[in-house]
Amino acid sequence: MYIVCSDLEGVFVPEIWVNVSKHTGIEELKLTTRDISDYNVLMKGRLELLKKHGLSLFDIQKVISLLEPLPGAVEFVDWVRTVSQLIVVSDTFLEFADPLIKQLGRPTLLCHHLTTDAKGNITDYNLRQKDAKKMVVESLQSLKYKVIAIGDSYNDIAMLRKAEFGILYNPPQNVIDEHGDLKIVKTYNELKQSISQIISNEQ
Repeated sequence: MYIVCSDLEGVFVPEIWVNVSKHTGIEELKLTTRDISDYNVLMKGRLELLKKHGLSLFDIQKVISLLEPLPGAVEFVDWVRTVSQLIVVSDTFLEFADPLIKQLGRPTLLCHHLTTDAKGNITDYNLRQKDAKKMVVESLQSLKYKVIAIGDSYNDIAMLRKAEFGILYNPPQNVIDEHGDLKIVKTYNELKQSISQIISNEQ
């Protein structure tokens, strides 16, 4: 039996930090896991920028409240759940993702969480576990599931390679250049076709 594990940002919803960058004018905040492969380096830099510019969790949540799923994402999520179970495995934070997950029909979400002070300033980030995306796949495999993994960024690669089938969805060219041996699709229709073929070959 297959379970689909998918990244959230860049696959189903816009990149949160890119939109925070657009709304605040802080150019450095547009960097994501599509640009920087070391997640801890990326997050430490983000927290320093938030502190420097006096931005709180509430400021980020205001930006998130304006976001909607990518065109076709809701329909694709609905379709996936008719042929398999879906788990969204993300390096975002519960405090960011909840309104977006709600718009997607609340698929199961596994992600991290933040530490904030009384004023809503983000003081730290708390990873659910090291190599969390890869560990989700390994845990499902230990329960005798097969995994179809979907992602678009550097932080998805370990998950994609551990899964029985890893698919890069509309990745940037730098990720393609380094991991072009993985299956690459550009649209939800192509993604649907790939998943349908994998599942039908198993039956």
